[in-house]
Amino acid sequence: MHLRAVVLPDGEQRDVWISDGKVTYTPVEGARTLVTDGFLVPGLVDAHCHPAIGPDGPTDLDGAVVNALADRDAGTLLIRDCGQPIDTRPLQERADLPRIIRSGRHLALPKRYIPGLGIDLSHPDELPAAVAEQAADGDGWVKLVGDWIDRSVGDLAPLWPDHVLAEAIKVAHEAGARVTAHVFGEAALPGLINAGIDCLEHGTGLDPSLLAEMARRGTALVPTLINIENFPGIADSAGKYPVYADHMRALYARVGELVGNALDAGVAVYAGSDAGGMIAHGRLVDELEALHRAGMTAEQALAAGSWAAREWLGHPALSEGAPADFLVLDTDPRENLSALRNPRHIILRGAIIH
Repeated sequence: MHLRAVVLPDGEQRDVWISDGKVTYTPVEGARTLVTDGFLVPGLVDAHCHPAIGPDGPTDLDGAVVNALADRDAGTLLIRDCGQPIDTRPLQERADLPRIIRSGRHLALPKRYIPGLGIDLSHPDELPAAVAEQAADGDGWVKLVGDWIDRSVGDLAPLWPDHVLAEAIKVAHEAGARVTAHVFGEAALPGLINAGIDCLEHGTGLDPSLLAEMARRGTALVPTLINIENFPGIADSAGKYPVYADHMRALYARVGELVGNALDAGVAVYAGSDAGGMIAHGRLVDELEALHRAGMTAEQALAAGSWAAREWLGHPALSEGAPADFLVLDTDPRENLSALRNPRHIILRGAIIH
């Protein structure tokens, strides 16, 4: 195929060809012209997604396919899963589904996370060995539960001692894997950051001093803003734990400053919908628009869910020889992110999906 359009992020109108499922800027003899105008956007990236979790909880592989198709049809062509209850390797073998970077199973402790989703270790000291197993089994990422409600204290609390975190993250790095963690509150953050964690999910308890340290260390943030909209409802349903409920409301009240403060500190922020975590699949554009409202320019928000996220995850955008995974839009999404909602075409692995 041949396309002539404005290619993002550079913004230059160029002739692009697809050959053997890859992008090339060298003319391909006999290629049919698909478009002669519009905008080409590197496939969207959902950096916090759970294909094997749906609105009603964990799914089987058939349900995971349905979820992944919903993400794909909304323009998400690359997923970093942030913890799956089942082995999703079969999804990676399907050419019609988004590319998936697997993080394996959530690592937690008994009664310290959602039942059935993760691996519950019997003692915190088991974490380094469990991280080694997940690093060997996954695609370069390991997911920890950094904090969760501790019913014995009635509030959010860290799961892991600082020295255990440091050893576990060291083990992952030596295996060539990166580590991310679910974290809502404040108490777990210093231990996670100082242990050298690579990314934080949600991060609602972050303050400017911690953000500065994240920037110094190169720790990324995926704030999952549309998921955080659930905090008031979570608080309302936690009547047995009033301290926890008040804490969740306070974290929600502060979230409007999170993205702006992170950007000011120099922290890399990426887009993740948390689809499967109380969020329906196919809502990444909602997250991009939320990032825009929270202080990113439209172009920054688009980058956080497209070319910048691809670079962070080691996947090329629209360079010579890159996989042909992109959207064809009629109007410039850097001017209005809603353009992403109605792509003229979705191209995945060089094939027209839509």
